[in-house]
Amino acid sequence: MTMKQVREMARRVGAKVGNMKKMEAIRAIQLAEGYSDCFGRVPVDQCEQTGCCFREDCVAYAKAYSM
Repeated sequence: MTMKQVREMARRVGAKVGNMKKMEAIRAIQLAEGYSDCFGRVPVDQCEQTGCCFREDCVAYAKAYSM
């Protein structure tokens, strides 16, 4: 997901992301959507946020950084 897409999503859910970095903005969106702000913090095999729209990106991040 591009930063432009993240900003558009933030606008839709009412999350104020300002000049946040991408990961911080994603976490703000997660909170606005009612999820925990866990992007990149929890090993994917322990993630219970199956409905999160960032799950695919989080899985890729976890694989790249060996969480």
